[in-house]
Amino acid sequence: MHIVGTAGHVDHGKSTLIQALTGTHPDRLKEEKDREMTIELGFASMVLPGGETIGIVDVPGHIDFISNMLSGIGSIDAVLLVIAADEGVSAQTREHLAILDLLGIEKGLVVMTKIDLVTDPDWLDLVEMDVHELLAETSLKNADFVRVSSTKGEGLDELKTELAELLKDTPPKQNLGKPRLPVDRVFTLQGFGTVVTGTLLDGSFTLGEAVVCLPKGLEGRIRGIQNHSHKLQKIEPGFRTALNLGGLSKEDIHRGDVIAHPGDYSPTRMVDLHIRALKSLPEAIHHNQPCKLFIGATEVQGQIRLLGKEALEPGGEAYLQIRLQEPIVAARGDRVIIRQASPSVTLGGGEVLDPHPGKRYKRFDSLTLVHLENLAASSSARSVLDLLNSGNPQKAQKIAAQLHLGKAELEEILKSLEAEDELVVFDAASEDNPIMMGRASFMHQKETFLKVLAAFHRSNPMKAGMAREELRGNLGFNKDHFELLVAALKAEGTLRDSGRFIAAGTHVIRLDEAQKTKAAPLLAQFTTNPYNPPDQKQLEDALGKELVEGLVGSGQLVRVSAEILFSPEVYETMKSWVQETIRSQGNLTLAAFRDQFNTSRKYAAAFLEHLDAIGITVRKGDFRVLRIVQ
Repeated sequence: MHIVGTAGHVDHGKSTLIQALTGTHPDRLKEEKDREMTIELGFASMVLPGGETIGIVDVPGHIDFISNMLSGIGSIDAVLLVIAADEGVSAQTREHLAILDLLGIEKGLVVMTKIDLVTDPDWLDLVEMDVHELLAETSLKNADFVRVSSTKGEGLDELKTELAELLKDTPPKQNLGKPRLPVDRVFTLQGFGTVVTGTLLDGSFTLGEAVVCLPKGLEGRIRGIQNHSHKLQKIEPGFRTALNLGGLSKEDIHRGDVIAHPGDYSPTRMVDLHIRALKSLPEAIHHNQPCKLFIGATEVQGQIRLLGKEALEPGGEAYLQIRLQEPIVAARGDRVIIRQASPSVTLGGGEVLDPHPGKRYKRFDSLTLVHLENLAASSSARSVLDLLNSGNPQKAQKIAAQLHLGKAELEEILKSLEAEDELVVFDAASEDNPIMMGRASFMHQKETFLKVLAAFHRSNPMKAGMAREELRGNLGFNKDHFELLVAALKAEGTLRDSGRFIAAGTHVIRLDEAQKTKAAPLLAQFTTNPYNPPDQKQLEDALGKELVEGLVGSGQLVRVSAEILFSPEVYETMKSWVQETIRSQGNLTLAAFRDQFNTSRKYAAAFLEHLDAIGITVRKGDFRVLRIVQ
């Protein structure tokens, strides 16, 4: 289904035109009928020549209700720009056209109404010429003209034919598998409960599904689906949709809220935008200027942060970051309008580049500006790669949400990037949500990793490696990020990970002849008295701390605690005996271990606590058992 909206000045005949086309008058409120003026959005449907049923959104034309107009115009496929023949172009004609242009709406027809009130045909030609001139530099510059009289029916058949032709090649709304319904109306029906309406975007809803009302996060369930009074089991993107919701009251939901599947969208209080300012503005847009942001059916107060410019001149373009007073739901590519809060004036409009920027940018940071330029200019594949190379590991589902991509489209892009060796996958255990990073970003971080380790090894040639937390703190990565890199670099042999310490894969501890000679008598004691060898203090007193570290780092000694060390052969013998004894007897006491190896309680306790720490055994009272029965 395609959705067509109206636009134009108050009293130019928009609602009357819709009634003539559809048989339904879109004004439903008593106040609207009393004042003979549209205040709220109105809705109707009609069947075009060729059989397509379309939805129609009628908007108010009075300047006082521009916010209502904006809540309904953003999701349309085409527009009927209505201009009364007897009045021609008026104030709201210009503002509505400016909004349509800022929203990038390119498909439309100019409908000249009330031609029965004009007797001079030359006047109609003059009005049409005036409109042509007005449209010349807008997105509707190629719009065709249709002259009608809604009251007498003249030109209506031609308008229907033109509208069918206009929509013939208009693609349907994309289905990203992540439905969202920006709510433009909420009410209750006796016997049914809460009903919301809007134009469904980005996916399908099915009867009985669980949904969430954002940004508040209130949960409900779909009890009924209708499209223009037709009951449905499932509704597709692009359709005018009414949802009967269970578990949610009318007071829970407001215009601008979004109905979605749980987990598909996250509210945000900050968005990155590319904006074009209206040429007609009396003055430039300034940094920190308050504004109203209109997106979907949402209207929210915010503050403009201009990036890369001191001011945005009329007609100019810029990147903005807007900080919002209330959370909203947004997706990359959504079109927006920015208006001055008071007096009420449209400032400009554009699109969302990043709905979740994550941080407040420095205004004139060159890397930030390049990033935003890439987002504004790039294809989906380029955007995915830019995000993957932004420095942090990314989950597939987060990429899809941030760049507003469907699952199938993202999978195809990732498959292509992997084939071109542009992708590093850290964790593919979850096929639906693997963790990954761009190859360029990974290689840069790998280089930094190795530089830090190389500097450490130069200063500490006898140490087995750098303490894990010291290395992480030096690099500045969060724990998850750090561990992903360690696992990947370990898998490719770039580094060694012993648990507490991490070393470059090429790091080798070499003792010179003098050091070997000095260490030999002490190492001999680890053979003659293997289960009660010299402790750390005795070794340091005889050899010095650095040489002891070298013996441990080169694998000639194994440290089980800050004080106790064993030879690697004795270490393996004791470990194997502990495991075999517990397997055969079910448990082990410290006393049994001490007696078996004729060692002291000090050495026995240190060794068994070491096995606990590395996950081989678990202490239960006075007994040890295997953590995992092998």
